[in-house]
Amino acid sequence: MVEGFKDFKRDKYCGEVSEKDIGKEISVAGWVHKVRNHGGVIFIDLRDREGVVQVVVEEKENPQAYEKADRVRSEFVLGVRGKVRRRPKGTENPKLKTGYVEIVADEVKVFNTSEVLPFPIEEETHVSEELKLRYRYLDLRREGMKKNLIFRSKAYKVIRDFFSKEGFVEVETPLLTKSTPEGARDFIVPSRLHPGKFYALPQSPQLFKQILMVAGIDKYFQIAKCLRDEDLRADRQPEFTQIDYEMSFVQEEDVMAVAEGVIRSLFRELLGVQLPERFERLSYHEAMDRYGSDKPDRRFGLELIELTDVFKNTEFKVFKGVIDKGGIVKAINFKGSNLSRKEIDELVAFVQKLGAKGLAWIKVEEGKLNSPIVKFFSEEEVNNLLSRTGAEPGDVVFFSADRKDLVYKYLGNLRLHIGKTYGLIKEGIWDVFWVVDFPLMEWDEEEGRFMSLHHPFTAPVEEDIGKLKEALEERDLERKKKLVHSVRARAYDMVLNGEEIGGGSIRIHRSDVQRLVFELLDIGEVEAKEKFGFLLEALKFGTPPHGGLAFGLDRILAIMLGLDSIRDVIPFPKTQKGVCPLTDAPDYVSPKQLRETHIKVEE
Repeated sequence: MVEGFKDFKRDKYCGEVSEKDIGKEISVAGWVHKVRNHGGVIFIDLRDREGVVQVVVEEKENPQAYEKADRVRSEFVLGVRGKVRRRPKGTENPKLKTGYVEIVADEVKVFNTSEVLPFPIEEETHVSEELKLRYRYLDLRREGMKKNLIFRSKAYKVIRDFFSKEGFVEVETPLLTKSTPEGARDFIVPSRLHPGKFYALPQSPQLFKQILMVAGIDKYFQIAKCLRDEDLRADRQPEFTQIDYEMSFVQEEDVMAVAEGVIRSLFRELLGVQLPERFERLSYHEAMDRYGSDKPDRRFGLELIELTDVFKNTEFKVFKGVIDKGGIVKAINFKGSNLSRKEIDELVAFVQKLGAKGLAWIKVEEGKLNSPIVKFFSEEEVNNLLSRTGAEPGDVVFFSADRKDLVYKYLGNLRLHIGKTYGLIKEGIWDVFWVVDFPLMEWDEEEGRFMSLHHPFTAPVEEDIGKLKEALEERDLERKKKLVHSVRARAYDMVLNGEEIGGGSIRIHRSDVQRLVFELLDIGEVEAKEKFGFLLEALKFGTPPHGGLAFGLDRILAIMLGLDSIRDVIPFPKTQKGVCPLTDAPDYVSPKQLRETHIKVEE
């Protein structure tokens, strides 16, 4: 039944057959999407990358082709030669690009057969992700997945065209490099030629792109593969793609203008959407104060409301104790929600799962306040509370009192959870903006030391460098924290619909400032040389002022396509456990390979 391909030549894609082809003899090839035998006439929907076309095989006109067509099944690979005609009136399918024409087959060739599929190739089919990834090549035959990959391909062209027009040089950086601490675990690769030594796969091209600036490649870009061994979720993969670029002799606004240009180009070329000429700026502190997040979703309200001053003299011991220790009290007002006690308890439980001891609340009803805590408040506190939150009958106000960072965590997550659960998020809008004026470092309670908010090569605002020097000499930890927290970073993150899609900074180009930052981060000279020696060496040889940014390309594409997971825009992704069901990776290797790389695996 299966025939050779030697004498067959495809003229065009199935999905591109149109009314312009009526009367022409053409050849198409593809997969059998559906077969319908109407007794004497067989209809085959033939599918390829560009779409589906209807093929008609008539027994009376062509018994040989009909006999072959009668034996084909879903996903057989066919070649068809025949004449294009207009579909009979009343049989048109306006949902298809090719819905007004059909091909009357003169010849049908079966190039390959197919076993029964583990799942049907239909968009609406509900299949476990494990099964879809196990047979990813079948999943990619679906129209939606095909469109995603073609969309991704078009994005690559838009990106390269944009950077090329702006005078950037595309440079590939190494995949086998040195292990450096960048916030996540490295994937490591043993060296056969150097026993006991390892390469690391790059978490980002950060160090290399800075070295390119030292080399005088003043405008670099790359669509770069990055690899991180971290816990996974819907928006994370162990290998992902960045749009990465770096520029010399620039200020923040120069780098940000390029980023805005890239995103505007993608939206204009791929979606026909015109984004603003200049994206709004929101300071880090304002974002945290209003939304409890440095990547806020602003498509709905529920902003955090400051109440620390309202309760500074309260008799309510829970709030008073927190305020006396330097903590804060904030609230969100879920207006007009009329939540039941069960719904309130579910929201309390949600915050408790984040680590909160509890969540205070007040339900405003006609003529009274329903809450177990309101009895502890004075009349003045109640009046100020109602005024500040704008609470009216039907509203439910939730409170969090704790350390500032924890209040942001609990209420920021609660706000987002309510927005998603109760359908408050306005769809169909694109809210893109910058978050700027980040602190350079924050104190990590668990580690007991300062940590970079971005990475240790982020430059501080020049007039704040003196505070870093002061902080190094300060012996009182609380005063030191206050000094360091007031140092601003020359950093900027771009946010789209509540997702951080890119971030960058002006880099440190002076060795003395880099030493200051390393010292405050508790990175000693030996560790700095061991981890970043090649970059620090390069900084000694005339490093220009420079800065850049990296976009998470997979995340941008998923948001643009309205997808929940970046796995749907990656051709061959891993599961949430970091497994590839298609290839069974990761897997064991042979004892010979282990011996060659000088590795012994313990049971």
